[in-house]
Amino acid sequence: MLFFTLLSKIFPLYINIALGYIFSKYLKIKRDYIAFLLVYILAPIVIFFATLSLKLNIQLLFLPIFVFLFGSIIAFYILKKYKNEWSDSSINTLSFTCGTGNTGYFGIPLAMLLLSHHDSNIFIFATLGSLLYENTTGFYVTAKGTFTTRQSIMKIIKLPLIYAFIAGITLNILGFRIPEFIIPTFENLKWAYGILGMMMLGMGMMGFNLKEDIDKKYLKIAYFFKFIFWPASILFIILIDRSFIGFLDESIYKVLFLFSIVPLAGNTVTLAVLLKAKPEKASFTVLLSTLISIIFIPVALVIYEWLF
Repeated sequence: MLFFTLLSKIFPLYINIALGYIFSKYLKIKRDYIAFLLVYILAPIVIFFATLSLKLNIQLLFLPIFVFLFGSIIAFYILKKYKNEWSDSSINTLSFTCGTGNTGYFGIPLAMLLLSHHDSNIFIFATLGSLLYENTTGFYVTAKGTFTTRQSIMKIIKLPLIYAFIAGITLNILGFRIPEFIIPTFENLKWAYGILGMMMLGMGMMGFNLKEDIDKKYLKIAYFFKFIFWPASILFIILIDRSFIGFLDESIYKVLFLFSIVPLAGNTVTLAVLLKAKPEKASFTVLLSTLISIIFIPVALVIYEWLF
């Protein structure tokens, strides 16, 4: 019963993927414009307000720091280990996608559907780690397939998200809070961010070539890290903390595990489009992982409930 309840909550998110494909194919909406809107406008707004929405403590600060560092280690490991496996920019998008998940476009709506209001806010705060990863380490490893190291770093410096995060943290420490009348607008922007991000997956399928863009080795590595390594690592951390350390609480356990089971990052497609780094291959890999997650996420959550 729990499985089908979870499935019914998750399934509507997938409608946005189909809409993205339809809008791109028949209404000729350019995915480049949506990618620009997501990376340079909506993401900075979401991260700025999310930084102001919670009272900071050591446990909360642990989440984005852990997500950022863990993802960065994986990304650079993949980039180094498999750098000679592809002659094009496939290794760059692979490195990016193995280090993160679709915590923003997919994860935020999912958290709002499955978690309490308090826990969903914690999840959103934790996505700061993913957003920082995607727009620093992730942007760097992806851009290296198209640009030099210096050019990649210069593009990172120009990203407004970094300055939105710094501004949000600074104002939070100084005691500023979001005015009540702005909160509904912020909630709507979170949904807009998630909806447009899911639509980007469908838009990314335009121009897909079944023969050229299905790469079994690429899929094997990406799915091992997403569906096995990430959940197993997080479960191990939860088990160790629960049994011996006691640093984190149940809310953070739930957020961490939900982080580990979302599909591959939609921003893989967004950055691949912006940087022209094999967006069709990235889009197919992300889309397939998202389809697999229709079953994988409910099963993983049932297992989590059974274990803990």
